[in-house]
Amino acid sequence: MNIIFLGPPGAGKGTQAQRICDALKIPQISTGDILRRAMKEGTETGLKAKSYIDAGQLVPDDVIIDIVKERLQMDDCKGGYILDGFPRTVPQAEALDTFATIDSVIELDVADQVLVDRLSGRRVCLKCGATYHVSMLNGETRCAKCGEELVQRNDDKAETVLNRLEVYHAQTAPLIGYYEKKGLLRKVDGAQGLENTYAAIMKELGA
Repeated sequence: MNIIFLGPPGAGKGTQAQRICDALKIPQISTGDILRRAMKEGTETGLKAKSYIDAGQLVPDDVIIDIVKERLQMDDCKGGYILDGFPRTVPQAEALDTFATIDSVIELDVADQVLVDRLSGRRVCLKCGATYHVSMLNGETRCAKCGEELVQRNDDKAETVLNRLEVYHAQTAPLIGYYEKKGLLRKVDGAQGLENTYAAIMKELGA
């Protein structure tokens, strides 16, 4: 089953995609993870992407499309996959249609203010990738898994989050209509808690 997860930044796409992948035994293709790895390694593509992400803007289509196309050709994608963070625009979706067949599109629906609170409180471990929220840390500043210092990513700062939401509504939200017309869209309330959201997604997928 080839699935796309749609929704604004902080809607829980990454968390839910990982759970669904574990349940269905398919890989999660996160363009965010691919780009962050490239930025950390300082590759040409990574440095180019970093300048856009730090400003709360979208990475250009040609860079993203090439990365995704290459990833979907790998052996572990033959039994299906979840795309998390791609496509972000209708042109990207049209490009995706030329080299992939999508079975279902899950839209996680969450109000903007809830997202600002979620993201601005997020802290991550750059070493192992673990993610936390300040409301659960009780003042702790180090990763419970590996002991490294937790940081707030530039794209999680409140002012950047607001910018990212504006970009999402302007450029990515039209994808909802695009996939609705294709009869692939399934809307799920992403503010109902992790377990309830997971159950709702599995129900929509018929899994």
